Amino acid sequence: MKLSAFDVIGPVMIGPSSSHTAGAARIGLLARRLLGARPARARLVLHGSFAATGRGHATDRALVSGLLGHAPDDPALPAALDEAAAAGLALEFTEEDMGPDAHPNSVRLELSAPDAPGLRVSASSLGGGVIEIHDIDGYATGLRGDLDTLVCWHADKSGFLARLTAVLACVEVNIATLRTSRHGRGIDALTVIETDGPVPADALDLLSRMPVMTRLRSLQPLP
Repeated sequence: MKLSAFDVIGPVMIGPSSSHTAGAARIGLLARRLLGARPARARLVLHGSFAATGRGHATDRALVSGLLGHAPDDPALPAALDEAAAAGLALEFTEEDMGPDAHPNSVRLELSAPDAPGLRVSASSLGGGVIEIHDIDGYATGLRGDLDTLVCWHADKSGFLARLTAVLACVEVNIATLRTSRHGRGIDALTVIETDGPVPADALDLLSRMPVMTRLRSLQPLP
């Protein structure tokens, strides 16, 4: 594939805009990692400038390139829509005014795959390639993807966080941030833990088998 100087901006990005292209690719990639599989269907709801200028800035291709597992500097990005079609990834793009409080570079991704639970993610590209996942399946998060991260879907039961943090302490993994969001007392919850390094595989296996854990994702920092 031939690229002109206008296709490559900076050493770690393909596309014309760090916020509309590189940021969008990182959102797609983080959403794929949260899903835990290549999506079979993706509905992408664009807001603000993502909707108004997204096609010209390759936001649509960048989001899909991330969903396909590509980093923001992957030369496959410009042809992401063709690659998605060849891979059988069904895409739907639509636009929505998410209100005055939404960042102008915002998107909601609704993803499904045969061997994974469905996922809904709302995210924004804040500039310079920095992103933020505002919520996962309706749970508030504030996840930026720049640290090793555990995302835990679980029942809201007493003692869960104590046991989880005890396992991390035993394997000497330091917690940078921890946030739990729930839909109501004693129902379901989501806990996001950012750490200063990866969690060993045996500890992940132990955590995944906790009785109240319904789903666990271990995420590496985004490229």
